[in-house]
Amino acid sequence: MKPFRRVTSRVVPLDRANVDTDAIIPKQFLKSIRRTGFGPYLFDEWRYLDRGEPDMDCSQRPLNPDFVLNQPCYYGARILLTRENFGCGSSREHAPWALEDYGFRVIIAPSFADIFYNNCFKNGILPIVLDAKVVDRLFDQAGPGFDLSVDLETQTITTPYGEKIHFEIDPSRKHRLLHGLDDIALTLEHADKTRAYEKRRRETAPWLFPEYA
Repeated sequence: MKPFRRVTSRVVPLDRANVDTDAIIPKQFLKSIRRTGFGPYLFDEWRYLDRGEPDMDCSQRPLNPDFVLNQPCYYGARILLTRENFGCGSSREHAPWALEDYGFRVIIAPSFADIFYNNCFKNGILPIVLDAKVVDRLFDQAGPGFDLSVDLETQTITTPYGEKIHFEIDPSRKHRLLHGLDDIALTLEHADKTRAYEKRRRETAPWLFPEYA
């Protein structure tokens, strides 16, 4: 997982509440567990005018010109601004996979579905919860030339007008993102203690190990 420290980027304003995981990545794309290759199908039913299927060449598909991701001014953006209860619905981890594969590293909303929120941290995405009035103000400001700078270490968002907005984050989750630690890497931080424990178990209960037999 890539470490997260600071992101400065154009902001994509997705002005929709209760965006569920089936809208983020529709069910027909859930057969793969590779974690990559989902970006072209992000928001598939809103982004294209036809129905997407796995392994389709998305470069040949008709785009919905009214959907925000299809507006050239937002190409390459890494910050998504949206409304309350983002990521509701099923618990599919493919949703943060698709968002990360597309290029998003930050999602700002008044609230998130709990499982989706947790999955973001496991996949290198920073979900930021802000007061609804602050989100309203960001939507009022957001447009083709609106960039934000998000600094995880200081837990601040800086607007183009110099305003600094503080956000809260659990210290353990902050540590994971700053150091690029997924569940496996987090466990390996304690590898020495694990080996020491296994050594003690072999000495005190050798019959539990195959070589004892």
